[in-house]
Amino acid sequence: MRTDDFDFFLPDTLIAQFPTHQRRASRLLQVNGKKGELRDNLFVNLPQLLLPGDLLIFNDTRVIKARLHGRKDSGGQIEALVERVQGEHEALAHIRASKAPKPGSRLIFADTIEAEVIARQDDLFLLHFHNPTPVTELLEQVGFLPLPPYIQHNPSDFDENRYQTIYAREPGAVAAPTAGLHFDEGMLAELTLNNINVAYITLHVGSGTFLPVRVQNLADHKMHSERYLIPQSTVNAIEQARASGGRIIAVGTTVLRALESAAHLGNLVAGENETSIFITPGFQFQIVESLLTNFHLPKSTLLMLVSAFGGVDLLKSAYLHAVKEKYRFFSYGDAMLIERQPQSRR
Repeated sequence: MRTDDFDFFLPDTLIAQFPTHQRRASRLLQVNGKKGELRDNLFVNLPQLLLPGDLLIFNDTRVIKARLHGRKDSGGQIEALVERVQGEHEALAHIRASKAPKPGSRLIFADTIEAEVIARQDDLFLLHFHNPTPVTELLEQVGFLPLPPYIQHNPSDFDENRYQTIYAREPGAVAAPTAGLHFDEGMLAELTLNNINVAYITLHVGSGTFLPVRVQNLADHKMHSERYLIPQSTVNAIEQARASGGRIIAVGTTVLRALESAAHLGNLVAGENETSIFITPGFQFQIVESLLTNFHLPKSTLLMLVSAFGGVDLLKSAYLHAVKEKYRFFSYGDAMLIERQPQSRR
């Protein structure tokens, strides 16, 4: 398939700039890959759409204040977006400047924090921070929340709360696992009352999640890499759910990518690893049976992923329907619950 097969027209007015007044107040489009059906619903009804024994798996990554403003020691203004912290004093970052800094040059952030450019790695720069305070603490002190590029306002205290899941624990993401933004404490309690189980993985979402595919042939696309951790307790929970007939439901594409990356011949192995998995139509899913997700950007790898999961034609219909019915799109937008399409055996 070609990249243009995953394009669609989206009016700017449907790109959600702010979240709903309550986390659970969004709409929910049910996409049934088994029956080829669409159904409009509300997210607040999610517990009634699940069955006792089902297992929801969340991504407990926490968004860090990864955006830094500063200057070169020569005086030019720069902006850095930390993609990944590498130890206590080093980080990989995107640098926006009139001219890319060279290895050996110095960058000054917040007037007092000095970093040296050690090397360039493709589109990223390896920075060494000379401040004795660890990078993660420096970011918390002087960094800014990295809202997605399509959100047009500067981050506020409100965003620092709402662009973070209520169960975020492990700092390291530069973008939120947005399917989880719809859950509040009351929803989690209701799931427990309904005997619907939960488990967690950690995948630190990178800024590459927002990048469109720029090549026409999907086979030529180079996927960004992200680090994930799957605890043994989550593997055990999946095995127990399967044994009792419960469904494995990924809350977000990040969870799905982690689980399917770690799966081997239908078995799931706990541990920490990197994934650059690129899921396109024809992919054979081994773990996840249902997917809760938001609406994704045109020509994005995530739109290709959900099309592989629910079916290309059905997802195309779902997006056309969502535009027609004025669903809210992207990080602060509405949600979809996708039931996996039947897979051909190989």
